[in-house]
Amino acid sequence: MAATWYSLIALMLVTYAVLDGFDFGAGILHLVVAKTDAERREVLGAIGPVWDGNEVWLIASAGVLVFAFPRAYAAAFSGLYLPLMMVLWLLVLRGIAIEFRSKVDHPLWRTGFDGMFALASTIMAVVLGIALGNLVRGVPVDETGWFQEDLFTNFRATGHDLGAIDVYTALVGVFAVVALAAHGATYLVWKTSGPVHERSVAAARRLWPIVLAIGAGLTAATAATQPAHFAELTHRPWLWPVPALSIACAMLCPRAIARGEEGRAFVLSCAFIAGLLAATVGTLYPVLLRSTIDPRYTIDAYNAASPRATLVIGLVVWLPAMALAIGYFTYLYRSFRGKVQTEDQHY
Repeated sequence: MAATWYSLIALMLVTYAVLDGFDFGAGILHLVVAKTDAERREVLGAIGPVWDGNEVWLIASAGVLVFAFPRAYAAAFSGLYLPLMMVLWLLVLRGIAIEFRSKVDHPLWRTGFDGMFALASTIMAVVLGIALGNLVRGVPVDETGWFQEDLFTNFRATGHDLGAIDVYTALVGVFAVVALAAHGATYLVWKTSGPVHERSVAAARRLWPIVLAIGAGLTAATAATQPAHFAELTHRPWLWPVPALSIACAMLCPRAIARGEEGRAFVLSCAFIAGLLAATVGTLYPVLLRSTIDPRYTIDAYNAASPRATLVIGLVVWLPAMALAIGYFTYLYRSFRGKVQTEDQHY
């Protein structure tokens, strides 16, 4: 059951990254692809019906984590308290910016909230990338099963005195910003028209090659920083096609955009994000928090899981809940399919 819940939490987090990822990407590019007030309302109209629903997957994932792996939840939320508070406030600021920017018809008011939306989305992407980098690199879990990380220390990716931000995790943060910006640009290509569409096409075609270039450098940095990550990959040949397919999707996405296959391009973008994270989770399993002090102190799916009976009961509840959620999101996305129209714009 521990393996099942590990997979379910991973699935929920991957879903969150794919769905809320294009929201962040749209925010990162908000001031780039939209120049006028009408164009910025068009960008907000593209994500307006879905952005808050997408964030539910993060909340649900945290709830499932505390239920299935309470020890890992307690250690992670204690040791990474400051970054997690940053995530909370960034999500609040994004929501405020989206909901309040059109409440007052004044250029200064709207420009301020547009800037808040873009800044909060960009920093949020960086923080999510840094969090992923910490999971791959490891954290200084000691013999007590706890750890404490400052926001940054000496920027070294090895040793006991690690900070949440170092050279490696910062690189993952940069990659997250570029990848989510490309994902968001592809979504805007699919959902918008006119000048916003044209600028989104240009942004996507420039960003996807950069994603591949930074991704190659990040792969080399991961191999140097955490060799165990790639050692696990060599022992799991069933995982090998996943990163290959992910790379292929990133290469095919700009070609699909150039051919005008906008829906296919967005599907390829989603597959790239999902494949990349699936490969990462597949190599991490069963690790939840890798100890950089001693492998014996690592918190994994087996030593952190709730009792089996609890996990079985939870699965009985989780299955119909997820069926309901999937049905809701299917209805939501079908209801707002097609290009953004003037009457759909988010005021």
